[in-house]
Amino acid sequence: MKTLVVNVQGQLEVKEIPVPRFNSKQALVKTISCGICGTDSTLINSRFKGFPKDVYPVMLGHEGVGQVVEVGSEVTSFKIGDIVLLPFNDPDEELYGSLGSAWGAFSQYGVINDKACYKDDEIPEVAYAQQIVPDDIDPVDAAMLVTLREVLSNINYFGIGANDSIVVFGSGPVALTFTKLLQLKGIKSIIGIARSEEKKKLLSDNGATTVFNSREVNIEQSVKRLFQNGVNYVLDAVGSTEIINQAMSLICDRGEVLCYGVPGGNQMQLDWSKAPYNWKINFQQMPSKHEESEAYDQILEWIRKGKIVLKDFISDYFEFENILEAFEQVSKHQIVKKAIITY
Repeated sequence: MKTLVVNVQGQLEVKEIPVPRFNSKQALVKTISCGICGTDSTLINSRFKGFPKDVYPVMLGHEGVGQVVEVGSEVTSFKIGDIVLLPFNDPDEELYGSLGSAWGAFSQYGVINDKACYKDDEIPEVAYAQQIVPDDIDPVDAAMLVTLREVLSNINYFGIGANDSIVVFGSGPVALTFTKLLQLKGIKSIIGIARSEEKKKLLSDNGATTVFNSREVNIEQSVKRLFQNGVNYVLDAVGSTEIINQAMSLICDRGEVLCYGVPGGNQMQLDWSKAPYNWKINFQQMPSKHEESEAYDQILEWIRKGKIVLKDFISDYFEFENILEAFEQVSKHQIVKKAIITY
């Protein structure tokens, strides 16, 4: 099969490697689509926590969808033909030598686990979120389900309530998803922060009650005009030290800064001189797969009721043969929403 590989210098290459092996508790999956995520860019720049330079080169991709083509002898939860989420590829020294894995879903094949085959204390965490895509969901667009589940599970984890106020920094796929799902959860005060009129409209169309262009207005003054004492939450959906520091001046006493974007490094200089005396910071860099699985039914319900349209979050499709071009466009910020690779 072919797979997308990045080396420690950040160079991308499509390589041909053996199809992965799978055991009796697993199934082999042929990839249908995979979404490009900001995490991939952080990995390309060798700045993602848990991936030191000595594990490179690595296979990229973690928002995959595929069809089951073979099943292990113990598998009962999946059958050949099922469309499933999150097929991954683990390192395999015998097959792949020193090639590592950053989940490896930008591959033509992957592997899923059947959690029903394991004892409760031995279930791989990813197995909880390796779920079947229903027949009424487009299998290509289903890659967007990964982001939707992650975001909803984290809104639930953060405990954001209907009467809370929140500022959302960012206008990419994650920020758009947060904004839309916060609206669907009934949050009444959602302030979006964008850097262009086009992105302002996107946030407004997806449920932001107020949107400010950070290039045109003073964000602190604008937010404080609406909430004199500050907001309950500020979400950084980018992973920026600058945003986190700016958030300090926007939160109320006992307010919380939520960092869902992956910072480009493992250290940052924080200045809380403008923060209230009592505040919190909450990093979510690796969402719980168990919580993602629990959020799945709600996402499907909203889709079936027409409250979520998957294509509203997707702006570009690229065939796998053009994956290098897709990543080049992402690096140049030419992709407005989510880019999906198709196989």
